[in-house]
Amino acid sequence: MTRKIMLQGTGSDVGKSVLVAGLCRLASNRGLKVRPFKPQNMSNNAAVSDDGGEIGRAQWLQSLAARVPSSVHMNPVLLKPQSDVGSQIILQGKVAGKARGKEYQALKPKLLGAVMESFEFISSDADLVVVEGAGSPAEINLRAGDIANMGFATRAGVPVVLVGDIDRGGVIASLVGTHAILPEEDRLMVTGYLINKFRGDVSLFDDGVSAIHRFTGWPCFGIVPWLKSAGRLPAEDSVVLEKLARGGGKALKIAVPVLSRIANFDDLDPLAAEPEVDLVFVRPGTPLPDDAGLVIIPGSKSTIADLEDFRAQGWDRDLERHVRRGGRVVGICGGYQMLGSRVTDPLGIEGSEREITGLGLLAVETEMAPEKTVRNSRAWSLQYDVALEGYEIHLGRTAGPDCARATVSIDGRSDGAMSPDGKVMGTYLHGLFGSDGYRAALLKSFGIEGGGINYRQSVDAALDDIAAELEAVLDRAWLDRLLG
Repeated sequence: MTRKIMLQGTGSDVGKSVLVAGLCRLASNRGLKVRPFKPQNMSNNAAVSDDGGEIGRAQWLQSLAARVPSSVHMNPVLLKPQSDVGSQIILQGKVAGKARGKEYQALKPKLLGAVMESFEFISSDADLVVVEGAGSPAEINLRAGDIANMGFATRAGVPVVLVGDIDRGGVIASLVGTHAILPEEDRLMVTGYLINKFRGDVSLFDDGVSAIHRFTGWPCFGIVPWLKSAGRLPAEDSVVLEKLARGGGKALKIAVPVLSRIANFDDLDPLAAEPEVDLVFVRPGTPLPDDAGLVIIPGSKSTIADLEDFRAQGWDRDLERHVRRGGRVVGICGGYQMLGSRVTDPLGIEGSEREITGLGLLAVETEMAPEKTVRNSRAWSLQYDVALEGYEIHLGRTAGPDCARATVSIDGRSDGAMSPDGKVMGTYLHGLFGSDGYRAALLKSFGIEGGGINYRQSVDAALDDIAAELEAVLDRAWLDRLLG
């Protein structure tokens, strides 16, 4: 019989995704067939699953932790926030429409059937399914028709473990408060809780554990320390970009403007891991740094709206000065589209704006089209003559004179464009910097020898480290019941 557990948080960004990944790797290390599952996710960081659809990047990582192929059924409902049209709805890997907030609340009960179908599919060949909630079950204003937290747990009969983040403060109040406001039916689903991101002497929280038990009766299944290895994993939520500070003293500074609808920014994680790279995420209201050698414009869920914001921040003028000084520019997906001379959206797919002038650094134009490209791809860098492996998730067709200088070959197709002087380039291929060979060649072009790391091995090693830490700190009796 398949065992099941669901981690729900007392709030967003409490570390559920990393804990689910760690539990999946721990179960896999014990020889179990384990599968991750998230009924509903909201993220513009998407991945292409092994069965060919879109899922949240976190569920892709969790499948890697579980050592199983990723599937659209691991994340049956994915919401991708857009501009004035609300969120795009991805249902079992495919675009199923779009909805604003209130419209989606009315739509949720209709999606429950697909969620349960996917859950049954995932559970059918597993010893253990580790489910991740979204946000918090304490958002009782959203409880009616809920498919992300207690609505799913009660329907599927999956026991719940609450996760509280002690690093942000108020963890006792958040757990006790959740107990106080949950309806009785939901409260009975909670079997215990975990304290996450603890720093220092764990014994100092003994009185906290006693207090939580006094108010709730819930047992503590473990106090998880601050997992340093989690910093080597791709991040799911753009909230982490708020926490990234500027570094300094590195051989190469790379500036990344944080677009308001930034997507798939984990493309940049391999660069951040390089010891000689200072990766700077530039927040709105802050100019692009003058001393950057490279500016990367990342993916966007809404190219036209983000291009308007780009200009509103004055980043277009910063970028022009950067190029005049001899700096280089790379655009990925939506960032590639922005680098052209024009972007048109005749059908209003992204929003009400039908056309916008591009940044004019590449002689290409993009027209949005309803057909969405979603596929994993093997590719070749025409610029550095090395193998690449990545994925494509985009709307739109891009063409123009600079496409004659394609940057990559994807499954035999030419893709991307480059300026005549080679300083500005763009491509639709995500995962470009994940290629150790490409990254090493890019850094060498800036006078930095070697890539320095095997990025994929680094991620896999981080998952093993997290699994080992969890095994050391989680309640042994609970863990043995869960893993068998």
